[in-house]
Amino acid sequence: MLAFHMAASFLSVYLYQIGYSVTFIALFWMAFYLFKAIASLPLASLVARIGPKHGILVSNILFIPSMIAFALVPLWGPWLLVAVAVFQGGSSALYSIAYGIDFSKIKSFEHAGKELAYMNVVEKITTALSPLIGGLLAFWLGPQVVLVVAAVLFLLAAVPLLHSREPIRPHQRLQLGGFPWRLVRGVVAAQIALGFDVFTSGTVWWLFTSISIIGIQTNNEVYAANGLLMSVILIAAIAASYAFGKLIDRHRGGDLLKISVLFNSVTHFMRPFIGTPVAIAGLNIANETATTGYTLAYTKGNFDNADLSGRRVAYIGILELLSNLGASVAAGVLALLVMLTNDVRGMEYLFLVTAAVVLLIVTARFPLYKK
Repeated sequence: MLAFHMAASFLSVYLYQIGYSVTFIALFWMAFYLFKAIASLPLASLVARIGPKHGILVSNILFIPSMIAFALVPLWGPWLLVAVAVFQGGSSALYSIAYGIDFSKIKSFEHAGKELAYMNVVEKITTALSPLIGGLLAFWLGPQVVLVVAAVLFLLAAVPLLHSREPIRPHQRLQLGGFPWRLVRGVVAAQIALGFDVFTSGTVWWLFTSISIIGIQTNNEVYAANGLLMSVILIAAIAASYAFGKLIDRHRGGDLLKISVLFNSVTHFMRPFIGTPVAIAGLNIANETATTGYTLAYTKGNFDNADLSGRRVAYIGILELLSNLGASVAAGVLALLVMLTNDVRGMEYLFLVTAAVVLLIVTARFPLYKK
């Protein structure tokens, strides 16, 4: 997670800094997420065959050439972005599917909320610190160095996977015959909206603050500044994870999901009106708290569905397809809005659109929360 967030947090800013337009960046991400959506079920089939631990191992290895290719884009041109999309897209989709299968299999039913909270704490520590570490490295040594460091970290992260056991029986096939599609129908709109939210909260928000508030300079100060502003979420994310994990174990996950989604929508609505670094920090904390709330409750519901389906690998593969489809749609909407207006105004309009779209997450129908 440290390696992933260190690099992924500022890729769009990096592309903009070396001369690519916001429209081009949005179209790149649209193609990137569309490729991930198309690759989701074949990659789920791969995980069924080799197991999630080995899936994560392959994911780590695939990410390395994508970072090297990204670092060489200024020298060799935009055609290298095809390699980035294939390797990084395949890597991140494979990781998400394998990790989801792994955790959904080993979780405890009685204390899943607490376990999800622990997982989220570890992830948010790296989410908060990696942009700061990456930002400072980019400021001192240049963004290309960060990409190479991330590649090395991915290689090191693969080592423990060589000594861990598979939680599921490998050499399986992806089975869609007899699949309980009713479980998927209940979350289609919500899962697409979740992907829409992830793209807007991460990629677009970083790019927006860098262009309109912080300012993208040639001396790489923007990476350090944005990394610092992202790191403020650390304490809020840890506190929220523990508190919300306990609520889920007390069977209040359904209520937490609805309230958090509403709060998340409000934070998106406020984004166009943010104009100072202090306000960015405050909104980052508010959004992170809301996102943590709905993510923990939503993930618990999906893990329960994975158990009920009897087709764990297929179910999580389909979820990955839907969320990437949502992110691709969000990137396409951004490209259209920017072409119709301008860079900053287009992103502002996307925030308002996202404020409405994320409300679809409350349409998720989980049997767990009907009990």
